[in-house]
Amino acid sequence: MDPSQFEVAVEQLRWRCDPGCFSFECTDELAPLQQFIGQDRAISAIEFGLGVTQPGYNIYVAGMPGTGRGSIIKAHLEGVIKERRERGEASAPSDWCYIHNFDDGDQPKILRLPAGEGRRFKSGLERLREDLRREVGNAFSGDEFETQRKGIAEENQAGQRALFQRLEQEARAQGFTVQFSPAGMGLLPLKDGRPLSPEDFLQLPEAERRDFESRREGLMRRVESTMDEVRALEHETSQRLADLSRQVAEFATTGSFKRAAGAFSDLPQVTAFLDDLRAFAVEHVDAFREKHDEQRGPEPLADAARVARERQVSLPFEVNVFVDNSGADSPPIIIEGNPTFGNLFGKIDRRFVFGGYVTDHTLLKSGAINRANGGYLVLPMRQLLTNPLSWETLKRVIKEREVRPEDPAEVMGMVVPQSIKPEPMALDLKVVVTGDGALYNLLSAHDEDFWETFKVKADFDYQISRTPEHLDAYAAFICRVCNENKLRHFERTGVSKVVEYTARLVADQHKLSTRFGLVQDLLIEADYWARKEGAALIAAPHVEKALEQKVFRSNLLAERIRELIAEGTFMVDVSGEVVGQVNGLAVYDIGDYSFGRPSRITARTFLGRGGVVNIEREAKMSGKTHDKGVLILSGYLGWKYAQKQPLSMSATIAFEQSYGEIDGDSASSTEVYAILSSLADVPIKQGIAVTGSVNQKGEVQAIGGVNQKVEGFFDVCQAIGLTGDQGVLIPKQNVRNLMLREDVVAAVEEGRFHVYAVDAIDQGIEILTGVAFGQRDERGKYPESAINHRVEQRLREFAQAQRELARRNGAGADEDPDGKDESDDDSPPAKS
Repeated sequence: MDPSQFEVAVEQLRWRCDPGCFSFECTDELAPLQQFIGQDRAISAIEFGLGVTQPGYNIYVAGMPGTGRGSIIKAHLEGVIKERRERGEASAPSDWCYIHNFDDGDQPKILRLPAGEGRRFKSGLERLREDLRREVGNAFSGDEFETQRKGIAEENQAGQRALFQRLEQEARAQGFTVQFSPAGMGLLPLKDGRPLSPEDFLQLPEAERRDFESRREGLMRRVESTMDEVRALEHETSQRLADLSRQVAEFATTGSFKRAAGAFSDLPQVTAFLDDLRAFAVEHVDAFREKHDEQRGPEPLADAARVARERQVSLPFEVNVFVDNSGADSPPIIIEGNPTFGNLFGKIDRRFVFGGYVTDHTLLKSGAINRANGGYLVLPMRQLLTNPLSWETLKRVIKEREVRPEDPAEVMGMVVPQSIKPEPMALDLKVVVTGDGALYNLLSAHDEDFWETFKVKADFDYQISRTPEHLDAYAAFICRVCNENKLRHFERTGVSKVVEYTARLVADQHKLSTRFGLVQDLLIEADYWARKEGAALIAAPHVEKALEQKVFRSNLLAERIRELIAEGTFMVDVSGEVVGQVNGLAVYDIGDYSFGRPSRITARTFLGRGGVVNIEREAKMSGKTHDKGVLILSGYLGWKYAQKQPLSMSATIAFEQSYGEIDGDSASSTEVYAILSSLADVPIKQGIAVTGSVNQKGEVQAIGGVNQKVEGFFDVCQAIGLTGDQGVLIPKQNVRNLMLREDVVAAVEEGRFHVYAVDAIDQGIEILTGVAFGQRDERGKYPESAINHRVEQRLREFAQAQRELARRNGAGADEDPDGKDESDDDSPPAKS
């Protein structure tokens, strides 16, 4: 078989974008892209999710980073709001204010006011408080109030004097006089009109003293009744003074509160609050009359009490404009990139006052969900899940449709300093979260509330078809990026190279990448090299330079591996022929850079019944997919060569000099070639590396990373020396995925390197060995020179040798020649 018939044509190694397909010379001639490229499915889902107003129809936007998810979401939300505004359906969101609760100060009330009214309400109460201080002060310092107050006080004093005079007269009639002291009121006996001292009283005859004592007892009852009358008079006076103060306070506050109520007559909630506030102000009118010296006293406790009293009186007049939408004319769009509990649901701040932390309604801070109320909230899903309490609390508030500031420690059941429980805010918003598809699947499978909370999935594709319309859209996108980032514009040759790069990103000649973030990075880097060269426009060489330097900044590890291979430290042959040895290809991912490298794969076959032994698996260095690939190739060998007799052989396969886990099945065809070479004793060309998985029918299947693998082996061959016989064997299905570097394409075009594409094992083994695989003739026999004949002959020899050893040793048919029963074999069983 001629290997050239399987060689991939040069024009199939890379799709080239013809600059002539563009109708412009420079992107500054174009209109910047306003729409989005190739995301019809995702946009349709977003439109549906935004259009359904029922609970639970929030949106999960799935897709790879850089596919324009965030830009599309924001732009689409703005478009929806614009359409609603044109239809007259979009109104400004409400203001939300926390105010004092007169029934329970630890449970502040919340008011929903029209946009802009929150600020007006706050400033209105501040003016009201100042007006009260002035008008109450004027009223209580006026002559009329002072006259009435003095009259009441004088009446009280006159009443008390009359009571004491009457008591004095009664006491003198009984031979006593009334004496007042700090300890109270007492009775002193009189003799000859003079008060008796205690010493004089003791010198009186006993009969006379007893007479005084009996009269004292009666008078003391009269003293007590008089004191009761005095106290009743004082109480009455206090009540009259309080009534006077209340009347004056009501009169003094009427004007201020009437003006305030008039200013907010269209807001019933505010006027109801003003009624409660007026009752509070009248009750605490003394606080508005007090005037304090500028210098405070030295007593800290008295100072603390005064501050606390002042705070208690002024607090009801303070309004916390929790959400201020005074400048908004349409529903809000809030994008919160760091959804911590506080950033999302608000905070309860505290202040340190005289040795303790206190809080009130003025210290409540809003979160993103509060500010987004009435509109849209956009959150990153991964950050939402990694912040404690955020995800579970978000599900709860969406379900309950209300939210209030909470202390996270209190939510977790911990004891916190003085806290408050604000009235919750009613919620009406649409939540949009962004994340990848794997996270969506994980939440769908393990979070029972996820489906009920996010019923709409908008899936962003990472690739689009390569159509003329999409090519033109990409050019318009480049124009927009240049305008937005103040970059040089692109010649159409530069646009062609950028578009080719997007095809390389998705490894498909018929697709383009939608990871616009990566494309924008390339445009910025190409602009740098154009500026460094002094070019006015960005052309193809500048884009190629940007790509080369992008690789150069990241390929240190790849270069070190190539050096080790060229030095012989890593043993890889790129010339000559060896039995049972093939160069396999693997891809290494290191962050944003991936590269291919060849690895020597060897196979050894010998007498036994152990089947194919994967040395990596035995050493626990093999992944599940690689194990599956080995089992599949075992099935292929059994199907191919064990139809008439058992597959009486043992084979070992290994990735030489591998020190980490091996996974993936892209080397399974390579391992088949190595085993067939070992059985047939036919050498394999070491200048050809191989990639491709295999099924049990011997068909070679597509793999990933084909460009990196081809280029990785090319770089190694170039470092050691290209001979013209080297190349790579790939699955035929991967031809459409080829977007090889220009230097690789040039080497193939010059005949210094080759790329072969096969779809079956028989084609691949013939290219690698130069020996025909062989087909059975009409007698069911293979040609003697064919690979199949040699393999079959070797397997027949193995079987015959085992039978002879079994007879010679007297072993049963079910035992290995070494005496080990097949039931003790540790090789893995075949899986259905």
